[in-house]
Amino acid sequence: MKLTYDDKIAVLELGDDENRFSPSFLDEIEQVLDDVVAAGKQGEAHGLVTTAAGKFYSNGLDLDWLMANGDRTDWYVGRVQALLAKVLTLPIPTAAAVVGHAFGAGAMLAIAHDFRVMRADRGFFCFPEVDIRIPFTPGMAALIQAKLTPQAQVASMTTGRRFGGQDAAAAGIVDGTAGEGAVSAGALDLLRPLAGKDTGTLGAIKATMFGPAVAALTAG
Repeated sequence: MKLTYDDKIAVLELGDDENRFSPSFLDEIEQVLDDVVAAGKQGEAHGLVTTAAGKFYSNGLDLDWLMANGDRTDWYVGRVQALLAKVLTLPIPTAAAVVGHAFGAGAMLAIAHDFRVMRADRGFFCFPEVDIRIPFTPGMAALIQAKLTPQAQVASMTTGRRFGGQDAAAAGIVDGTAGEGAVSAGALDLLRPLAGKDTGTLGAIKATMFGPAVAALTAG
């Protein structure tokens, strides 16, 4: 995981593997997000782009860890949902540069951002829960429903469909597409006009907009 800045926009590269949400991954990304928010309050971070270096944006839950730690499932899911709630309400503008596959909770991480740009010609965006027989938690369902139209909810949540970039844009799942090497630049371009938003005001607006989803994600 690597954090850099592009003209006061924080760019967080999640990694170059599947970027699954191991406990150590969750520890690291939460600390980075806290640092970016602190920088935002000081006027040093005007936005956040998350991206990746390999063929995956994120493959979501660390299923190997879950299988080895079944007695900690509730704790683990709670931590993942807390991360989603944090990203959903960050008090700075956010954009996901979906440079490769985004599956399951990895796709939910992208959905939690304000905007999404996806590679046009490679990679899939997918909620595979219906096919792997893992129903959405109330919090995860609430997150997706807070961001997508009813038609896109049905198309993505009940079918297990793998959306390429163009199809995801047509369904309103992502805000735009870009070619190889241009996805992060496209996400940055979405955020540049939003520089200088007051963090207190923006944070309060997001907390109100997404209050029901946050409540569902953070319910005990």
